[in-house]
Amino acid sequence: MTTQLRWNMYDGENGDLPTQIFDVIEELATKGSAAERGAIYTRIEVVEFILDLVGYTENEPLHRKRLLEPSFGGGDFLLPAISRLMAAWRREKSKTAVHDLCDAICAVELHYDTYSSTREDVINTLIREGLDNASAIMLADHWLIQGDFLLTPQTGFFDFVVGNPPYVRQELIPAPLLALYRSQYKTMYDRADIYVPFIEKSLSLLNQNAILGFICADRWMKNRYGGPLRKLVAEKYHLKAYIDMVGTAAFHSDVTAYPAITIISREQAGSTRIVHRPDINSKTLSLIANEVRKKVLSQDASELVRELDGVTNGAEPWLLESVDQLALIRRLENEYPKLEEVGCKVGIGVATGADKVFIGQFDSLDVEEARKLPLVTTRDIASGRVEWSGQGIINPFSENGGIVDLNSYPKLQQYFEKRKEVLLKRHCAKKVPANWYRTIDKIHYSLLTRPKLLIPDIKGETHVVFEEGKFYPHHNLYYVVSEQWELRALQAVLLSSISRLFVATYSTQMRGGFLRFQAQYIRRIRIPHWQDVANELRIELREAAERLDLEACNRAVFKLFKLNQAERAALGGNGE
Repeated sequence: MTTQLRWNMYDGENGDLPTQIFDVIEELATKGSAAERGAIYTRIEVVEFILDLVGYTENEPLHRKRLLEPSFGGGDFLLPAISRLMAAWRREKSKTAVHDLCDAICAVELHYDTYSSTREDVINTLIREGLDNASAIMLADHWLIQGDFLLTPQTGFFDFVVGNPPYVRQELIPAPLLALYRSQYKTMYDRADIYVPFIEKSLSLLNQNAILGFICADRWMKNRYGGPLRKLVAEKYHLKAYIDMVGTAAFHSDVTAYPAITIISREQAGSTRIVHRPDINSKTLSLIANEVRKKVLSQDASELVRELDGVTNGAEPWLLESVDQLALIRRLENEYPKLEEVGCKVGIGVATGADKVFIGQFDSLDVEEARKLPLVTTRDIASGRVEWSGQGIINPFSENGGIVDLNSYPKLQQYFEKRKEVLLKRHCAKKVPANWYRTIDKIHYSLLTRPKLLIPDIKGETHVVFEEGKFYPHHNLYYVVSEQWELRALQAVLLSSISRLFVATYSTQMRGGFLRFQAQYIRRIRIPHWQDVANELRIELREAAERLDLEACNRAVFKLFKLNQAERAALGGNGE
């Protein structure tokens, strides 16, 4: 067997791979389960769909084009691609298979055993396609590379790149290797998964007018860490199609990732064709692929495929909603300031790093009264109003913001000393040993007595609760306070379908249609200055929120933003 160990030919600024990096890669190539390697296997219907979407079809002269598969695993994409290649070649073959096809495919795999078993499958597939044993072996060894795709030099460019790049979070990547990736790939930013630099490198290898089709996690399309990659796509490529695969049976096993198919070409940017959660059957997927590839959508295609302009916009999150909703978002962003630009502040409740130590029933926490605060949790606001369950949190901070001296609070000192072993294991305690008994987040006493709006992190619908200033929020709750806006009126705005539209547009969606109501998304909500709101409308907003009447909140908020009938219809709200 000829194994092409091209990854030890790394041609970066420092020449060959350092021994330390080589050893790390060698370990990754020989050990680990499929899950640890981030290997997720794709159903054949989805593979055929992606090959159709990028135009890697038998009626094309595939033997005169080049295809790259950067992480071929068990051959889910590679083997069907080979079958299509052979069918195309048989129509027009001119010389021998080795001569005609040796440059048609390049496929990379890091893991030794996976490489070897798939190599055998490739050879057997070629033999079944009519090649002799020697030619099959020769082609397999021309096509397949064992190595780390991110560090493997490539020769030339490609007309097609397809696959399912590995899902490996960066905290699982050995530190020396992660540092090298970061130095080589500008999109390896913040907490990016390894599939992000896989996309960056794959895009860089596209010929002009060539096309990439990947199925991978959708987080990079909206999250902070995806910003540099989104900017790269917006500036140099065309997002031709986005197919939301969340909740579909796209893989052979259940995955915790939220997958999407992205079709990106190296050409001038244009509109994007969008499909949401198609049925995984060959007939439906074939119809969708045909529509996506057409120059002009069929008039009756709207139930399957939609078309949107302006999806990519620098590093901004991709807006993948309906045309009408996107137009409404853009208008509000142009006409109104962000929430924190009108005197509001968005924050999150306290994280302790050891809830079992710091949190308990208020009356049962055996510390001085001055050292504990009543705590409000997600469970306490489930009804839409605060119904306190009696939880409390121990507060190791004084009112002036410094950490208290335990010698001044003997009961608190005794309480913490008994639990010191647990507290010392936390990162914040290791970082500053003298403050080993602090919570991760500082507790600001003034927040306790300040009226605020509380918003749980994960919800299917907007859930905003008024708290009059008696409780401190737990870390699963975001809060909004305001210097200008009356909180009850602000509550009506945050309960409205306008606010849900902003969060749904910019946040990543969870299983079951749940949304992440995180600070970064709440801050994107637009709102007028309080002084610009008429007195009658102020009263209407306040009273709607006090009654928790969502329809009344929408009616008032639609007036606030001067929504016309078409914009109201886009939200599914009433047009009164």
